[in-house]
Amino acid sequence: MKNRHAARNHRQLQPAGGRGAIARADARHEHASGAVLEVVPDGFGQTTEFATDHVVPEWIKRRVLLLNVTYEPLTALPARRAVVLMACGKADTVHEDEFGPIVHSADWSVQVPSVIRLRTYVRVPYRARIPMTRAALMHRDHFRCAYCGAKAETIDHVVPRSRGGGHSWENCVACCAPCNHRKADKMLSELGWTLRAELVPPSGPHWRLLAATKELHPSWVPYLGVGAA
Repeated sequence: MKNRHAARNHRQLQPAGGRGAIARADARHEHASGAVLEVVPDGFGQTTEFATDHVVPEWIKRRVLLLNVTYEPLTALPARRAVVLMACGKADTVHEDEFGPIVHSADWSVQVPSVIRLRTYVRVPYRARIPMTRAALMHRDHFRCAYCGAKAETIDHVVPRSRGGGHSWENCVACCAPCNHRKADKMLSELGWTLRAELVPPSGPHWRLLAATKELHPSWVPYLGVGAA
């Protein structure tokens, strides 16, 4: 009975057919060797099963830029999901990451890339206005203080909220700590300060990604039209 139980749990990763296809599983379960087999959805109706140690591998924390077939940036994926898309034949590597580890299945391996591209077009719902987040605001202002040009560390309301200013693209700027402290709840006219650039909401599909991502891999920059942080 013990041997039968061990055999039932000792499930190997087997290709389900075709290059990169890996056997599916119905739930997360423990391998007889102590490794964990974890089912990972790829977002396209399929799942891929990975064997992992009890300690989460470092590569799991990586992010990979996903491009549409038109090279339009879509999102920054967890590295594991990017590998799943490639394993299922739904995406290809555009830029390799020289520091990326190599991930193996039974008969297939791939180096975790920095940028991948879908093989088929995905339609993205149009959004007229980009949500204002700390990350997106820092990218818009190039991580520089809107008042003095030093490295920005905080966000400031040009017209202080205590004096009726709103929390919007037109009234928020990246700001260094000294300028933020000195400005406090004063108006620019009271200090004799001026803004280094006009405050306008950003536009373009890549800003959906920038609104949620602060740190950019250098290989992403050509697809996003911004400078790396």
